[in-house]
Amino acid sequence: MAESAPTFYVLHGEDTLSRDEEIAKLRARFADGLDAGAAEMNTTILDGKNATLDDIKSACDAFPFLSDRRLVIITGFVGGLKGKALDALEDYLEVMPGWARLFLVEDKALPARHSILRLAQTHKRGYEKAFNPPKDATNWIRRRAPQEHGAEITPAAAAALAEVVGTDLHAADSELSKLAAYVNGARPIDVQDVHELTSYVAEANIFEMVDRLVSGDGRGAAERLHRLLETQDPLSLLGMVVRQFRLLLLAKTYLDDGGSPAGLADAIGVHPYAARKLPGQARKFSSAQLEAIYRQLLDYDLQIKTGRIEPVLALDLLAATLAI
Repeated sequence: MAESAPTFYVLHGEDTLSRDEEIAKLRARFADGLDAGAAEMNTTILDGKNATLDDIKSACDAFPFLSDRRLVIITGFVGGLKGKALDALEDYLEVMPGWARLFLVEDKALPARHSILRLAQTHKRGYEKAFNPPKDATNWIRRRAPQEHGAEITPAAAAALAEVVGTDLHAADSELSKLAAYVNGARPIDVQDVHELTSYVAEANIFEMVDRLVSGDGRGAAERLHRLLETQDPLSLLGMVVRQFRLLLLAKTYLDDGGSPAGLADAIGVHPYAARKLPGQARKFSSAQLEAIYRQLLDYDLQIKTGRIEPVLALDLLAATLAI
């Protein structure tokens, strides 16, 4: 890596997939000409939640071993800095040793006026790149399928996948990998493949069934259940229903305690798409209702596992008795 190469890199934004791929490319450039052992010995990875500026300085200032460069990667450090701590980092970036390569990685986009961001954009030894997810992942999915997975995907299938993964490109890429392996180059990925193989689609169908239960449409809920049974194992389907009502109970508790709907996905540990409808559904139940439904579902599960009831009958009873 030439002496004129940047010494500090600000890599930020919510498109963590593209960001991580960029980091992998930069790390490959860093390791160019080094054997694997030397590259590893001269690489330090820090967690910004626990590391300090002194930790960064110590790692960057250490003289390289059997190399002419050192790489330090720290995630989640810059975004939380303020005042004198931010000034101290800015001062250090100005005087970093020429052998150091410091990657300042953030999962959120830094504000345009952020001092570290502006320094990276204007300093001769700085480098900045923002990774913003597309507003609509459909076109990204259509490009990604052949470029990275060697598969074609129909426009309708790309739109269906984009609908359920939202802007989570890691999830989109993971689902594309699975879908590409399934069709194995024999034909393009189609909508039916997405519906059958993508877990988020199954969750969306469970949401629809629960919506019908919430509205008191027992017949509609039963129809939805039997449609799901065409592609889902009854025990697996019941497990998904149990999970849905457990999430509703968690969401209800979180929201009743003053939690923000925007923070719900992180608070209860679900994909943002799965969290999108939870607040609206949870508001239509009381906590007591959700607790009673959840206990009843667990009882159905026990009855099935002990042979006292067939899974399909339990699901039919669910639709008949839980509609409110």
